[in-house]
Amino acid sequence: MPGVRRGPGPAAVLLFLGCLVAVRVTAPPPDGDARAVGSVAVAVGSAVPPIERLSSWGPLVDADGVQRRIDGRGGAVALTFDDGPDPRWTPAVLDLLQRHGMRATFCVVGLHVVEHPELVRRIAAEGHALCDHTWTHDEALPERPPATIRAEIVRTYDAIVAASGGVKPLYYRAPAGRWSPAVVAEAHRLGLRPLGWTVDPNDWRQPPAAQITRAVLDSVAPGSIVLLHDGYGHRAQTLAALPTILDTLTTRHLTPTLP
Repeated sequence: MPGVRRGPGPAAVLLFLGCLVAVRVTAPPPDGDARAVGSVAVAVGSAVPPIERLSSWGPLVDADGVQRRIDGRGGAVALTFDDGPDPRWTPAVLDLLQRHGMRATFCVVGLHVVEHPELVRRIAAEGHALCDHTWTHDEALPERPPATIRAEIVRTYDAIVAASGGVKPLYYRAPAGRWSPAVVAEAHRLGLRPLGWTVDPNDWRQPPAAQITRAVLDSVAPGSIVLLHDGYGHRAQTLAALPTILDTLTTRHLTPTLP
C-alpha cells in the first residue's frame, strides 16, 4: 500500500539474527583472560600465555565417589606425595616446594607417622595438606573384614592428628588406588574425601629422573592431580625430577594448589 513503510521480510530478519550470533561468538574476551574451547585454550593478551593442553575438568568426583581431578580454572593442578614421611626424602621435597612457593598434599602411612612425627608437624606448619594413606599400606584392604578396614584408616587418622598438633587430614587415598564401596564409606564416615589421581609417572618403580619428568610434563594440564612418592624406597630419582617439574609448571602458568 502506498505511503505505508513495510518492515523487513523473513529472510532479512534471519540474516540479521545470524550476524548477531556471529558477533556474540567471535567477540574477544577481556584482555588477559583465557577461555577453554573444547580441549584448546585460547589466550588473549600478553598476561596469560597459551597453554597447549587444557583438560575439560567436568565432574570432579567419579561415580564411585573418588575425586580424580580438581577445578582447573586459573591453571590449577594438584601435587601429591605418597608413602612418607621419610627422613631421607620428605625434608628435601618440602625444601623444594618452599623454594618455589608451592603447596602439596602428603598422603602419609600411619607406621611412618608415628616414627617421624616431626615431619608431619612440618608438613602441616608449612601449609600443606595431609591425607590418610592407611596404617600399613595394605593394597588388599578392600578384601579385608570391615573391622580391619576401619582400623587401618582410623588408626592413621588419629596418628596424624596427634603428630601434627591437632591438624586433621582432609583426604584418604587407597593404597595402589584400590577402592571399594566399604573403603569409600569408611573414609566418608571420618569426613575424608577419597582422593585419586590423573597423572602417574610410576616413579615408585624408580625410573630415571628424565623419564619421570617427561611423563609428568607430557600429561599435566589444568585440573590434573599428579601422583609422586616421597617414601617407601629410594626416591632420589623423584627428587632429581622435581626442580624441572616445578620450574616448568611455573613457566606454563600452572599453579599447584590443594585438591
